[in-house]
Amino acid sequence: MKALKRLQEKWKLGTGQFWLVILTFALGGSLSGRLCSFLLKLVFLEKNWAFWLVYPLFLTILWPFSVIFVSFFTGQFAFFKGYLSRVGSRLLGSGLATDSDAAPSTASSAPIHIAIFASGAGSNARKIIEYFENKGLRIKISLIVCNVAGAGVLEIAKEKGIPSLIINKTDFSATGYVDSLQNADINFIVLAGFLWKVPEVLVRAYPKAIINIHPALLPKYGGKGMYGARVHEAVIAAKEKESGITIHWVNEHYDEGAIIFQAKCSIDASDTADTLANKIHTLEHAHFAPTIEKLLG
Repeated sequence: MKALKRLQEKWKLGTGQFWLVILTFALGGSLSGRLCSFLLKLVFLEKNWAFWLVYPLFLTILWPFSVIFVSFFTGQFAFFKGYLSRVGSRLLGSGLATDSDAAPSTASSAPIHIAIFASGAGSNARKIIEYFENKGLRIKISLIVCNVAGAGVLEIAKEKGIPSLIINKTDFSATGYVDSLQNADINFIVLAGFLWKVPEVLVRAYPKAIINIHPALLPKYGGKGMYGARVHEAVIAAKEKESGITIHWVNEHYDEGAIIFQAKCSIDASDTADTLANKIHTLEHAHFAPTIEKLLG
């Protein structure tokens, strides 16, 4: 059980999704074994030495296709697509991803399409878009997702010529708009001032491919209802000497995903929630886009 726990932490999956992944592996292995036996029996009339010589090789070839097939029915296609991509990258020696801090990568020549989720003015979204505009990297901001009609971030999307998607809470909770994201070829999701909780269906569809930025040093001052000025007011009221930002992976719970990066700022006796917010915004604008680049570059 300890080995399974370590594996769950390595993959950064919630408990429910982790067991769905294990089930997919098991069913895929069983299916590939049955297919292998069936197909080889068409060639070998009995299980002789030649049968057992060919069986392991044929099984190895069939296994990834069987797992991908099963993953459609268990809802884990996105995970296994990324998993097999990482395995292939290691076998080819490309080193595109590491287990410790990198997100699932696509082939080196293919662009990585990012969707930015935001609820307000979109200052972080603008900084991220402009950071990657002229870098010549394969990282592309391909979609802006917003839950507030008329929000400033939608004007930024229009200005930059980036498609946008306005979502409603009922459909988001039920479907996570997974089909819309996959139809847009989205590989990675960045929450930049997005105030709704991400539903489990979206977390399952994009394992280790959703990050958030929080305006405090988690695990303090996180959780439901802790956003924007509320966070800064709580930090000031607690007479903290410092605050900062936390960039973290997103899981099924508010602000509980593994921490990727933190940056700090001091709090002066004269600071208010507004002046602290300005310090936090400076940190966000300085560090968010470079952290994304490090994860995906």
